[in-house]
Amino acid sequence: MSPVDESGSREGLFSRRYAATTLTFTTVMFLTGFAALAVVPTLPTAARDLDGVALFPLVAGCFVAASLLGGVAGGHWADRVGARRPLAVGMAVSVLTLLVSASSVSVWQLAAGRFFDGLASGVVAVSVVTAIGQAYPDHLRPAMLAMMSTSWVVPSLVGPPLAGLVVETWSWRVVFYGLAVLTLLPTVALVAVLRGRTGRASDAATGTNEGASRPPLLAAATLSVGAALGQYGVSGWDARHLPFAVAGLGLLVVFAPRLLPAGTWRAARGLPTAVMLRGMASGTFFTIEAFVPLMLITERQVSPVVTGMAFTAAAVLWAGASWVQGGLLAAVPRHRMVVAGAAVMACAVGLAVIGSLHQAPAHLAAAAMPLAAVGMGLLDPCLTVLSLRHSPPGRQGYATSSMQVNMNLGQVVVMALTALVLNAGLAAGLATQVGYACAFGLLLVPSVLVALLAGRARATSASPSDGCTATPRASESSAAR
Repeated sequence: MSPVDESGSREGLFSRRYAATTLTFTTVMFLTGFAALAVVPTLPTAARDLDGVALFPLVAGCFVAASLLGGVAGGHWADRVGARRPLAVGMAVSVLTLLVSASSVSVWQLAAGRFFDGLASGVVAVSVVTAIGQAYPDHLRPAMLAMMSTSWVVPSLVGPPLAGLVVETWSWRVVFYGLAVLTLLPTVALVAVLRGRTGRASDAATGTNEGASRPPLLAAATLSVGAALGQYGVSGWDARHLPFAVAGLGLLVVFAPRLLPAGTWRAARGLPTAVMLRGMASGTFFTIEAFVPLMLITERQVSPVVTGMAFTAAAVLWAGASWVQGGLLAAVPRHRMVVAGAAVMACAVGLAVIGSLHQAPAHLAAAAMPLAAVGMGLLDPCLTVLSLRHSPPGRQGYATSSMQVNMNLGQVVVMALTALVLNAGLAAGLATQVGYACAFGLLLVPSVLVALLAGRARATSASPSDGCTATPRASESSAAR
């Protein structure tokens, strides 16, 4: 069924023709955001109760690793058969994985649930945008995409503290079970609403360019395996874990360049540097967002409600900083905004280091999360704009894909190195608080590198388009999560 109205009228998102589709998509995105922002602050408590704190990097990182594969596979699948089937399957798998995580009897089951949830999340993230393109006419697509971003506002405000309250009052399992129930009904509605809307539109795409999609799909699958092996390898400091770490690193080194612009790892000027900086900045931020709550809950005995409020503050301040850099500071060259954002993130790392020591108030470490979000809000949209400025004509999609891939890789690699330093320190006999301080101190390295290399990503000429508007945190998904 074509999304174009036969009478030629320009109907709105909530007209009779599109109201059900709009409400379903909005509900799905709302629950996706709610799940992403509610699950992450719940994981440290779950890992502690399952006696798996040492494997927390694997639990947190396998979601990101799997979402990389899910995004590539979802795009390949949607190109062949349309968006309805992968989107419906992705949502259904999300429900199942939440149940798997909720019923975990070991940290390994929790990690498996998070891995398959990452696969489903990657498929959903790509498929929902494709489905919007197939279900709506041109004049409604920008408004619907804006609606998707707006759907993350309430989850950002409510999800983390509510999840913390549920954990403290009942159990972390209730969070997973509750999210599974909330996601089930929209999944059924999604299948019904999309039936007949996207299927026919995709027929022409079936079987086209299939061979061209296989090499990146294989590389993405291998990268996901390498990332998972690496996360497990750094969870311990002994001969048993070392082979896994080496194997994971080898797979990343061999296959990551196949999905990134040439010269990314040596910071070649232009797009390669923008892509590399996105990975380092995202890795720094999401490592803070993963390890600070773990340290606060397991070592400083801070309430999950407090860490949930820190997540909420981070989401709000990220959005606020994005609007400021795209409005009040729009005249500032984008590479200089990247330097400013990296400097703010370095200050956040300093707070995390100090706050990990028992002599300092624990709330200093909690404050590192919203402060780091301010830095990301300043630099992340600017790196996106710079990457598009450096893209060859007609290849903006390639630049966007490269930025997304390296964002995931950066999260996996920086988190793995942080876990490696932490576990090495503990194995050497350091006090736990000192181990965390050393691990957080490592994050100064990528923060400083982002500031030093930002000039290599600068635009070649001044242009009004050098300014950028706010980038919603929903684009980080994996994952944000």
